[in-house]
Amino acid sequence: MSDFGKTAHERPTKVDSLLGSSLMASLDKLDIVARKIFTGKTQGERRSKRKGMSVEFADFRQYTAGDDLRFIDWNVYARLDRLFMKIFLEEEELTLGIAIDASASMEYGNPNKFDFARRLAMALGYIALSSHNKVSLFAFNESGVQRLSALRGRKRTRDIGQWLLDLLPEGGTSFVEACKTISTARQGRGVLIVLSDCFDTDGVRQGLSYLVGGGWDVFVMQILAPEEVDPQRAGLEGDLRLEDSETTDSCEITVTAPLVAKYLQRLHGYCEDVREQCTRVGAGNVKVSTDVDMEQLLVEYLRSRGLLR
Repeated sequence: MSDFGKTAHERPTKVDSLLGSSLMASLDKLDIVARKIFTGKTQGERRSKRKGMSVEFADFRQYTAGDDLRFIDWNVYARLDRLFMKIFLEEEELTLGIAIDASASMEYGNPNKFDFARRLAMALGYIALSSHNKVSLFAFNESGVQRLSALRGRKRTRDIGQWLLDLLPEGGTSFVEACKTISTARQGRGVLIVLSDCFDTDGVRQGLSYLVGGGWDVFVMQILAPEEVDPQRAGLEGDLRLEDSETTDSCEITVTAPLVAKYLQRLHGYCEDVREQCTRVGAGNVKVSTDVDMEQLLVEYLRSRGLLR
C-alpha cells in the first residue's frame, strides 16, 4: 500500500502530504509516453516515441483507441489475434500538460475528488520532471484558467505541490472555454492529461476537439467519487432535497431502489458517452474512482493503458 492509500481521506495541507516517500520511490522508474507520433526537431534529454532519422525499436504495448494504425505489428496480430503497437525511441523533449477541473462539483466524495486530482497531478508531474520532461499545469473553472508553465528539473516538484495546494474548487466548469485557452498553450511536443469528473452540461467533445486541434496528445481521466459510483455508500435514503453544487438548482426526491437503479443506468450511459466522445476525437480515456490505490493506478493500470512506461 502506498503512502497515498494510508492518507487518502485526509485533506492535504503540506506539499509532502501530496506525494509520500514510498510512492516517490515507485515513480522514479516511470516515464510519460506520447501515444501519437509528433514531428519536429527539438532535441532533449528524454527517450520518446517518434518516427524519423536514427529511430530505435524499443518494445511493444497493447493498442488503445486513437493510436496510429501505421505502427500496429500485424505479424504479432496474425499469431496472437491481438493488436500491439511498436514503440520507437529517439532523443527528444516532451512537454507534459496537466489540466485540473477546479469547479465546485469536484469538491465531493470520500476520498474527495479534488484532493485525489491534486495528488494524481503531483505524481504525474513528479514522473515527468524526474524523466527530464517539461511540465505545465492548468486549473480551470468558470472564472477562467490558472496556469503554472514550463517547469524543468526535479527541484521544481515543490513548486508544483504549492501551486496545487493553493487551488480552490468553485463555480461552474466552462470546459469548452477552458480548452480553447489551453489549446494554444502547447510548446513543442505535448501530452495533456485532463483530470475531471466531466460533469459539464455542454459535454466534452467540443472542448477536446480544440485540444487535439491545438496539437496536444490528449488523455482524459474521468474521476468519480465512490458515493457517485455506489450511492449506498453516501447513505442517501428517504425524502431529500438535492442542490447542484455548480448551478445551485435544486429538486426534491424520494430515494427508492428503482430510483437508484435508474441513476446507475444514467451514470453508466453518461460515462460511456464521455468515452465515445474521447474516441471520436482521438483522445485516450479512463474512468477512475477516488478510492483506488494511487500506486496501483500509476504503476500497473496506466502502464497497461500505454500512458506510462
